[in-house]
Amino acid sequence: MINTDMVAYYAKRASTYEEIYQRPERQDELLTLQVRVQELMEGHDVLELACGTGFWTEQIAASAKSVYATDINPEMIELAKAKQLPAGKATFALADLNTFQPDRPFTACFLGFWWSHVGRQDQVRFIAQLREKLGKDILLVMIDNGYVEEQSTPIARTDADGNTYQFRTLPNGERYEVMKNFPTDSGLRKKLAPLTRELRILRLEYYWLLSCRIK
Repeated sequence: MINTDMVAYYAKRASTYEEIYQRPERQDELLTLQVRVQELMEGHDVLELACGTGFWTEQIAASAKSVYATDINPEMIELAKAKQLPAGKATFALADLNTFQPDRPFTACFLGFWWSHVGRQDQVRFIAQLREKLGKDILLVMIDNGYVEEQSTPIARTDADGNTYQFRTLPNGERYEVMKNFPTDSGLRKKLAPLTRELRILRLEYYWLLSCRIK
């Protein structure tokens, strides 16, 4: 039986999730991304959505003024809280990024490995909701995966909206179908250029990083 509950999938993967950051062939690119994230987030009050295990929270906190990190999974939040973070820099909250309502101002928003899970048909609305919650001119930084032939999990199917899906198997044998889109640079620009300004994309072999300001 194939499960499609993505929240449950990530909750069950929490304890082993950071294994993806230990692959030797990706270390140089991860270092490049870590440096770039610290440069972009320097001095900002950052809202991090879907913070996961806190791997990127740690990088943000190294240079940001503050970081408010949220995730829907308590399993992920507990792991994130255990990171060695600068005192007073980071705050964590259990929250659904789709319904979260900030109660403080932020100057930047970080989204790590989540854009690929936003349906193509919902992406414009997603950016519009961020603008409504955070205001115009907010700095948005996103990191996600590129698709690498013979290394990435194969695409299992494509739906009518063009979203692609992968089958993921947990150590206990449970199988999940997870939406995972792999946009091209031109696809990102086509979708986001009308909604943002100062849009820049860093394309690596295994990852991409996008920064922009929401109009």
